[in-house]
Amino acid sequence: MTATTTAARVKKPARKRAQHKRAIAFFVTPFAVLFSLFYLLPIGYAIRQSLMVVEREGTFGAPTEVFGGLSQYAQVFQDNDFVSSLGRMFLFGIVQVPIMLGLALLFALLLDSPLLRGKRFFRLAFFVPYAVPGVIAAIMWGNLFSPNLSPFSDLTSSVDFLGADLVLWSIANVVTWVFVGYNMLIIYSSLLSIPVETYEAARMDGAGQFRIAWSIKIPLIRPAIALTAVFSIIGTLQLLAEPQVFQSFSSAVTSTFTPNMAVYATASIPNSNLAAAMSVVLALVTFVLSFSFLKFTQRKEARS
Repeated sequence: MTATTTAARVKKPARKRAQHKRAIAFFVTPFAVLFSLFYLLPIGYAIRQSLMVVEREGTFGAPTEVFGGLSQYAQVFQDNDFVSSLGRMFLFGIVQVPIMLGLALLFALLLDSPLLRGKRFFRLAFFVPYAVPGVIAAIMWGNLFSPNLSPFSDLTSSVDFLGADLVLWSIANVVTWVFVGYNMLIIYSSLLSIPVETYEAARMDGAGQFRIAWSIKIPLIRPAIALTAVFSIIGTLQLLAEPQVFQSFSSAVTSTFTPNMAVYATASIPNSNLAAAMSVVLALVTFVLSFSFLKFTQRKEARS
């Protein structure tokens, strides 16, 4: 009896493990199928297209795709418009991302402060702009910046917000207005996870609200801030809707103003192979920048 009971006990965990494996496979399979169909396969197809070139037999011959190696990538780095669009977005991110995340952090700290009254109203007010679609927000701000349409015509007539010198920062204003609330919500959620006992201990030591925010709250929510920064870096390099809308308001916004616009314009020529190579380069640049920033913040966190 003892041996039989022992054997039964040994077999039960094995059956449970098999059941767990089937359950895991059941829940993971739909995601794996969709992930492969709509993410991995398009990436693989884009890489394949970027390695092909179109050749014709004679002037009016039928086009045929042949393997071209890295020739499309060589054209990408020789394309001054695409390289300029990358540089423009680097400048955009260096200025806009810190301002946006600084405002998001400030608003999150205000919402978490016991001194603020009407938190429900301000929480909704800060987040409402994110509920506005980016295209609608760009149209609204484009009208506000346009001298002929703006209700603030005295200001827009004297300051050319849609000119070549300021249009990039006008677009940055739209992106900041839309996404401050989104990033604030991530940071605010991280603040809510901090134990209340931590604040009580700091108050007993004589710390005020500013000291608590600077020495306790901000250090504890650094992972959330780093996460919003990574999202913002990725979003900056993928900017498309807002500058496309601003094209109808400003001649300074060209069809290659941002990398995504350059890819779209190249694919519309049509030159899908070169557009695919641009997309791969843009994806690699985005990955390198976001991964480098993440590793930098992790090393800094480990040192501190």
